[in-house]
Amino acid sequence: MANKKNAFYAQSGGVTAVINASACGLIETARANKDKIGKVYAGRNGIIGALTEDLIDTSKESKKDIAALRHTPSGAFGSCRYKLKSVEENRREYERLIEVFEAHNIGYFFYNGGGDSADTCLKVSQLSKKMGYPIQAIHVPKTVDNDLPITDNCPGFGSVAKYIATSVREASFDVRSMAKTSTKVFVVEVMGRHAGWIAAAGGLATTEDTDLPIVILFPEVIFDRAKFMAKVKEKVDQYGYVSVVVSEGVKDPEGKFLADQGLMDAFGHAQLGGVAPVVANMIREDLGLKYHWAVADYLQRAARHIASKNDVEQAYAMGKAAVELALKGKNSVMPTVVRKKDSPYRWSVGEAPLSRVANKEKMMPKSFISRDGFDITPKCRKYLEPLIKGEDYPPYKNGLPQYVMLKNVAVEKKLDTEFEVK
Repeated sequence: MANKKNAFYAQSGGVTAVINASACGLIETARANKDKIGKVYAGRNGIIGALTEDLIDTSKESKKDIAALRHTPSGAFGSCRYKLKSVEENRREYERLIEVFEAHNIGYFFYNGGGDSADTCLKVSQLSKKMGYPIQAIHVPKTVDNDLPITDNCPGFGSVAKYIATSVREASFDVRSMAKTSTKVFVVEVMGRHAGWIAAAGGLATTEDTDLPIVILFPEVIFDRAKFMAKVKEKVDQYGYVSVVVSEGVKDPEGKFLADQGLMDAFGHAQLGGVAPVVANMIREDLGLKYHWAVADYLQRAARHIASKNDVEQAYAMGKAAVELALKGKNSVMPTVVRKKDSPYRWSVGEAPLSRVANKEKMMPKSFISRDGFDITPKCRKYLEPLIKGEDYPPYKNGLPQYVMLKNVAVEKKLDTEFEVK
């Protein structure tokens, strides 16, 4: 095809253990359709790469290295937290995108991210109508928070859930062994600003054949200090110890984040972090129990060594489906995971309009949280368990996982003007 268009792909927001698997699926599928799609240019550091004309030529990467993205964590092309304003608020940003797209013959826009990224993708998809430039924009779902609507789950979440469930189980065994004379309480902080999906995964640590005392603090449940202390004491009295899983987004009765640092991130969200020591100190003050605390932080979302096989396969499938949707002429849509069956787990690929995805959050249903607010229900367990199943280990060398570091060769700039990202 003489007039075939090139594609732009970028990663946005907090990265995951499997976002590169989506990149792998997308690039490999585009290469398999080279008669319809030209080169795939990646944005260095997300949408910022498009605005600054800082593009990466993925055609310079070998077939082997692109394949290795499937088992490599984090964002191979760099990510960012940058949200486009509306055309009315900042028309110059959109004019700049068009300049870059035209200069590099880009007709396909693939944005791999969460809710804010879906909003950016939706705005780009409207370029052809508002500014007369033909562009097909497809959002590739990704978020460890699992809070995108419509899709059954979000690539990236299953692996985080597996890491947290495993870590809470292992830490509980540790505390159990020392509880007689030492630590009685272990507090672990997990990600989750408004939705408690990751915290819920901590509940998977305890099963019928491995009975462990777990208390969960969800952002969907207002923190009640007295009730929480009563639950902690109950578990310690019964088991001799307890593990507490606390979401970073837990709020007090006044609606303030327990972990609010008074700072804002690039998306305008409160900068969170540090709720584990806050809760641990409360336990010391109220119950006088010896404790340890930890913050999973980047460890939970970078843990490719313990990724869920189902998560890896779904992440790859979303990247592949994004290209297939574009080739069908679709615009302003997102491929989704459609659950067909719980046991044995079966799923397929669907699609959703971005107008129903952007700026919307999927919270934990009430039916997934126990009546006392400190545990998951059997219904929640039924939903979560398939998502952490299966092992997909990366290759190892000398005891360490082997991950690929791409060359990320820059595309030659064609525009004379520079663009400053503020």
